[in-house]
Amino acid sequence: MAKSLGVVVAAAGQGTRMKMPVNKQYVELEGKPVICYSLELLTGVEGVIQIVVAAHPDEVEYCRRLMPADRRIKVVPGGKQRQDSVYNALKYLPKDTELVAVHDGARPLLCEKMVKALVEAAVRWGAAVPGVPVKDTLKMVNESGLVTATLERSSIYSIQTPQVFDYRTLLDAYRQAYAEGVYGTDDASLYERYCGSVKVVPGDYRNLKITTAEDLVMAAALLKS
Repeated sequence: MAKSLGVVVAAAGQGTRMKMPVNKQYVELEGKPVICYSLELLTGVEGVIQIVVAAHPDEVEYCRRLMPADRRIKVVPGGKQRQDSVYNALKYLPKDTELVAVHDGARPLLCEKMVKALVEAAVRWGAAVPGVPVKDTLKMVNESGLVTATLERSSIYSIQTPQVFDYRTLLDAYRQAYAEGVYGTDDASLYERYCGSVKVVPGDYRNLKITTAEDLVMAAALLKS
């Protein structure tokens, strides 16, 4: 892992489904905010030169107070949508950044082994994302609620974060997307559209995203296991 690695942590979402007084990335999980788990792990990853957290504009100061004591962590205002937040954060990374990892602040159960595997794959392929095979049967449904097709499960993966890219290439993809008014479902979708193929490496079913109160219960159980 010799290349310099910048990190963007998306933490500007409102998390309305949690129905809690604070946003999901700041909810307490076993004694500390959800976002702090992945930040603490990422600060220990070899090659990390800067971590930029994109927080909701109204929560920047609050987020800064929660951050681990590490001079490489910077909190900046996010945007209206996740893509806006990530793009803003990307521009705060040092110019000598070679690779960038984009991670969801609401995924606390990140493991260093997976990050290293993603970085190694991104060095070779230019872009790498973690994915796990879907467990359920997936069906296409029309607006009337009727099934129109059953998808082949063996070739479908659920994609997680962090997603790791060549920094300059991802930045160019973002610029092209904004020039065309395109918003992608994730960072990899923009890379796929403008730059090329993305390598999928084995993800981790434990690497769940805190979206509902039930996810918080599950994450707490996994931390204790």
